[in-house]
Amino acid sequence: MTDTKNQFPQLFLRLAIAVTMLSAVADRFGWWSKENSAWGNMASFEKYTRQLTSFLPETLSTFSAYAATCLEIIFPLMLILGFKTKLAAYGSSILLLIFAISMTMALGVKAPFDYSVWVGSAAAFLLAVQSQYSFSIDHLTKK
Repeated sequence: MTDTKNQFPQLFLRLAIAVTMLSAVADRFGWWSKENSAWGNMASFEKYTRQLTSFLPETLSTFSAYAATCLEIIFPLMLILGFKTKLAAYGSSILLLIFAISMTMALGVKAPFDYSVWVGSAAAFLLAVQSQYSFSIDHLTKK
């Protein structure tokens, strides 16, 4: 995916992963309309996270909801800018993989498929193994 004919597909993949993750964050912040929201606010997302992490103490479950949200802001912004893209892609893939496994354990196999969490994780892993990133800060600062 690093030759010139693949520059745009790679950029599209970076943007698709980033926008998808930021959309989930916007939902938690109540920025989507009620009919387009899964959670609608952070309190509902905390409750959902508690369901996925029922094996954790409540304090750690709440922490994981906020930690995931922070990472779902940082990694996508890094992907959009193409800054430390490999790190952001690996981080996104691992975060999405954790979501997929947690969703599977707590809700069954269908839920992560409905939300394409496995696909998102796989796409981020594919992005992470690229040797260079066109249209990125990484590319501009490469020596």
